[in-house]
Amino acid sequence: MKRLAVLLFATAAFLFVIMSPLDRESRGFQSTTNTNISANPHRYRTVVVLPVFTQAAYGSHGFYQFYRGRCSLKCLTVQVPKHFMPSYVTGGGLDAVLLHQNATYVTDLDVDKDPGILSRYDKVILLHNEYVTQKEFDAIVHHSHVIYLYPNALYAKVKVDYDKNTITLVRGHGYPQKSLRNGFGWAYDNSKYEYNTACNNWHFYRIQNGYMLDCYPQLVIENDNLMIDEMLLL
Repeated sequence: MKRLAVLLFATAAFLFVIMSPLDRESRGFQSTTNTNISANPHRYRTVVVLPVFTQAAYGSHGFYQFYRGRCSLKCLTVQVPKHFMPSYVTGGGLDAVLLHQNATYVTDLDVDKDPGILSRYDKVILLHNEYVTQKEFDAIVHHSHVIYLYPNALYAKVKVDYDKNTITLVRGHGYPQKSLRNGFGWAYDNSKYEYNTACNNWHFYRIQNGYMLDCYPQLVIENDNLMIDEMLLL
């Protein structure tokens, strides 16, 4: 009964927010670095970090061609896309729900350029941010309230060349040694849950700076209202 009451309250709050005006420009999934956040810092409670580096890594001539032995080291340097595209390998698809919660969006690039940007928000939501820079990793793990919605986040280290608009794999995912897994040696790596795509009996569990989900939710989350409600309550 207590859980039901909490969910009913969350639903009522959600409907209230739906009725309020929204900044529809955020739907473009573009960089929000130039947004005037400081003008009204209390308006922005939640930020979603869009994994454009992971999108780049999974591209047709990207890191996975190297992993499969189909390409040389040149495939470990790839172009960063201008726009984020939600997909199975990147996550996403909850933009409408999160916008109704007055969330805003930044990209990996935004956080790498200005790691302090995350401190302006009460809550950080990660998607499948598998590939991140050292600056981005540090900013995320030092934030006090992060929702790691997809397992396998913060798995491998990349560096950015802003002149060429590229990223290059530095460490992790079996590189430069095949035995090397997490490129940051992160104690909370939960990649073991990445292949649990059915998400039966899922739950969010607590870690030092937030919560993690114990399955890969892309196939079910848009149709699982309970999962969304619980995430928004964390």
